[in-house]
Amino acid sequence: MAGCCAVLGAFLFEYDTPRIVLIRSRKVGLMNRTVQLLILAYVIGWVFVWEKGYQETDSVVSSVTVKAKGVTMTNTSKLGFRIWDVADYVIPAQEENSVFIMTNMVITMNQTQGFCPEIPGKTTMCETDANCTAGSAGTHSSGVATGRCVSFNGTLKTCEVAAWCPVEDDTEVPKPAFLKAAENFTLLVKNNIWYPKFNFSKRNILPNITTAYLKTCIYDAKTDPFCPIFRLGKIVENAGHSFQDIATEGGIMGIQIKWNCNLDRAASFCLPRYSFRRLDTRDTAHNVSPGYNFRFAKYYSDPNGAEHRTLIKAYGIRFDIIVFGKAGKFDIIPTMINIGSGLALLGVATVLCDVIVLYCMKKRYYYREKKYKYVEDYEQVGCLLNSQQAGRPKRLTSPASCTSSENPVHLGVLSTQAVTHHSHHPLHFWTICTNICFMLFFRWTHPLKSSLILNSDVSG
Repeated sequence: MAGCCAVLGAFLFEYDTPRIVLIRSRKVGLMNRTVQLLILAYVIGWVFVWEKGYQETDSVVSSVTVKAKGVTMTNTSKLGFRIWDVADYVIPAQEENSVFIMTNMVITMNQTQGFCPEIPGKTTMCETDANCTAGSAGTHSSGVATGRCVSFNGTLKTCEVAAWCPVEDDTEVPKPAFLKAAENFTLLVKNNIWYPKFNFSKRNILPNITTAYLKTCIYDAKTDPFCPIFRLGKIVENAGHSFQDIATEGGIMGIQIKWNCNLDRAASFCLPRYSFRRLDTRDTAHNVSPGYNFRFAKYYSDPNGAEHRTLIKAYGIRFDIIVFGKAGKFDIIPTMINIGSGLALLGVATVLCDVIVLYCMKKRYYYREKKYKYVEDYEQVGCLLNSQQAGRPKRLTSPASCTSSENPVHLGVLSTQAVTHHSHHPLHFWTICTNICFMLFFRWTHPLKSSLILNSDVSG
């Protein structure tokens, strides 16, 4: 309890003020300058040069449109000779910041609504009508079961369903891809960006790009890094994959456009940077439901008015255009904040050296005695001196008994007399903490140094 009261009393009735001590020691001095040099290198090199800490920044606002080009032909027993253009393989015609190119398909032609056997499976195989439940419709069924068991072919029987007949059979995906020639199709990506904080806008079709150049160029990271036209096969290749592999079951590719602009320079230096990667995870060890596909249908009516449709399960590649980046421009506020932070950070060198000198070196007790000076209350000490000079007892009964007429001692006299004593009691924890905090500020703002100089021969 007494210890707690002593700590509380010290906290309430004692005051610390910094005292600068110049220590002539090669080890401490070299360590101090080394830490300061490292901090300066970090502030100047990383904060200001690399991270451009003197700039105000803004994030990009972007809009994207994509146009596909390319024509190919197929000749199969089911479809015969056919030409495929943009209207056939771009589904839907327009999307937001993306485009889907169909590369493979499972097609079921001339479907009409009626009754037909279900595709054979674990839940659809049957031997009698008792194996089929009327009115059931599972999530993977092609229609609503009628409750009858009918012949699927000469050897198998399945439950009958009311559905679009014949039902789709997608157990076999065509290999190679149906539209394998899509590798040579191209995408024209038009991207407009805006930095609202600086009212700066630009687009990826640069001012030096002409119509004639745009009709012939294809993006290449080395020869044509700013051409906005991309060949599909090259996109997939740059992402580290094979186009024919991804075209079979589909996938998702990302076209990344990075706009990092330093607006302290001319606008012509603000240029887009393109990169590519596959966005859908492909795990060869766990290849369940791979790729990307969906279904759509084309409806028509025969001369008798009966409704028909052609069902297409489309596999393909969706290209997502991802735009990101930031712009920076000089501003006095972040500049002053980072300069102030850098100057404050320099105080770490002082704190580190103080910790080593006061707690780690052999002569640490000697340095503590020189750094910390304990001074009694001015009025009490002045009264004590007067009473000693007058031959009175040394004990003071009350601070109030010492008046101004009885206390002619001034601070200048106090500093030269033996009234200052160097106590050797342990430093309080709160004293150490406040000293460290105060040193961070005082070391770099106080222009004066104490006349107390410690020679290096006692540095330990």
